Amino acid sequence: MSRLEAKKPPLVISEPLSKDTVSQSLSLLSGILKSCYGPAGRLKQLHNGVGGYVCTTSQSSAILSRLSVSHPVLRVLTASVQNHVSRFSDCGLFTAILCCSLVENFKSLGVASCTVVKISKHLLSLCIDYLKSEACGCRVSIDFSGVETLLCLVRSILTSKPACMLNKPEMDHLTALILKAFMFTVPCHVETKAVLGKCIIVPVKGRRVVDSTVLPGLLIETSEIQLAKPLTVKRTCSDVIKIALFCVSMSGDCFNPEEGTITVHHGISLEMSELNHLLNVGKQLVNDEVSLVVCQKVIHPSLKQYLKENHVMAVDRAGLALMEPLSRMTDSKPIASLHSLSPSCYGSLKDVRIESFGSKHFVHLIPKDTVVCSLILCNRNETAWDEVKRACETAEHVLQLTIKEPLALLGGGCTETHLASYIRHKSFSLSNNSFKDLDCSRTQYQLVADGFCRSLESVACSLNHDGGEILTDAVYGHCWFVPSGFPSVSNWSDLVSKCGCGINGNTENLNWRLLQGQFGSPVIQGCPEEPSVKVADFLTLDCFAAKCSGLQVALETANLILDLSYVIEDQN
Repeated sequence: MSRLEAKKPPLVISEPLSKDTVSQSLSLLSGILKSCYGPAGRLKQLHNGVGGYVCTTSQSSAILSRLSVSHPVLRVLTASVQNHVSRFSDCGLFTAILCCSLVENFKSLGVASCTVVKISKHLLSLCIDYLKSEACGCRVSIDFSGVETLLCLVRSILTSKPACMLNKPEMDHLTALILKAFMFTVPCHVETKAVLGKCIIVPVKGRRVVDSTVLPGLLIETSEIQLAKPLTVKRTCSDVIKIALFCVSMSGDCFNPEEGTITVHHGISLEMSELNHLLNVGKQLVNDEVSLVVCQKVIHPSLKQYLKENHVMAVDRAGLALMEPLSRMTDSKPIASLHSLSPSCYGSLKDVRIESFGSKHFVHLIPKDTVVCSLILCNRNETAWDEVKRACETAEHVLQLTIKEPLALLGGGCTETHLASYIRHKSFSLSNNSFKDLDCSRTQYQLVADGFCRSLESVACSLNHDGGEILTDAVYGHCWFVPSGFPSVSNWSDLVSKCGCGINGNTENLNWRLLQGQFGSPVIQGCPEEPSVKVADFLTLDCFAAKCSGLQVALETANLILDLSYVIEDQN
């Protein structure tokens, strides 16, 4: 009893945002995330203190999951961003950087937090309403009759991940492959409710990126050498391959002691009894004209041999991850018991082949209707492969979101600066009744609006990592990047050719100003409906759904942090 310690009282911290440690930690986190942002973002290496796996990345999903954040305020911020990324896969850094900037800017205004929260919610509603309106000047409609805008969307995602280490031919090849793989997952015939298929990423490391390819159907890796020779699989009278899919072990294992006890009579071999039952299952499969048996777990060697002698192909160790897509693409029901086989559980395939990539051999299952495909993803090393895999998964998810809402937002910082110009314009044109409804003065509203706009502009500024100037124009409110090494009094039209998203050129006097200025000019007109450049080559796009959600999450999380009066930590 002498070693027991008395229970410690909880640690209570009042007004946590007023503490220097919180401000310093928030500033440090903001600096780390800003330095990762965009195509020129700097890479980060993350590893634990005792060695082990080293992750080289600039992606928010990898960084935030590996960063050790101790302060409760920062944990609120990172948890919000991670939740956003889990739902949308994209715009994680945008959300985190904007949230940090909002907290820092709003905290310095000297306006009561309750007033800031009310005004910022009104500003958010103005932004969302504008982004969802037909008059929005930073929005692009996705035309599914062609692939140009979709290619721009995918290429923008890959370009923003510098740790992928892709050159232009590799970027173009992978962009086309991702879009092709996504098209495979879109059903050709839709009767009621459309359900997208699935793309399975198959790793092949140590090969060139341009060796990557997409195949319809599924690949199951196998180490059996005999599968490398020409393959003949028997077919039914309707010229299809009948398949049985098992999600239960077929290894002949004895019972699990945790499931109860079993009584075995003298002279009876439990192992032989199990094997005989497996062989009886094999006989039924042969009688039912099954041509292919796929098992999630292990198949007993004797059963494999029996099936092979009867011209039935057996593939085991398929794994849990492939069960759902296998079941869907073959219209089969996974068999969970060896004691009752129903012919209604069987599915069908169009063809079965053997594919080899490097030293790996795969059984290639080809369905009648392709809603499942395999992306064989190659890269030179494990670090680059991991980063490309994350980028491919993000791109696939963004394409799925885009089908639901066929819109995109202009990238390269242009949406942020355009929104800032729009909000500044609106904040000067609000009626007095609006201020009464919000229970604030015009001065308070404009202070918060300016802090909000500066936060948006700081996100755009985070794209610049080389020290050049950043401009915005008074006509479209877009973002323009000036190369480093030129004085601030230069003739800007001689130094910039296109805005950050690539939709506007410097063919007219756009009345540029430095983005770091306090107040900007209002937007005189929206972005042109028809871009003056070839979209497929130049346009940088962001996911509409992900960015709108990121904007909401960033502001709501910043408001939550600003509203914190106490942090209570248990020290036991």
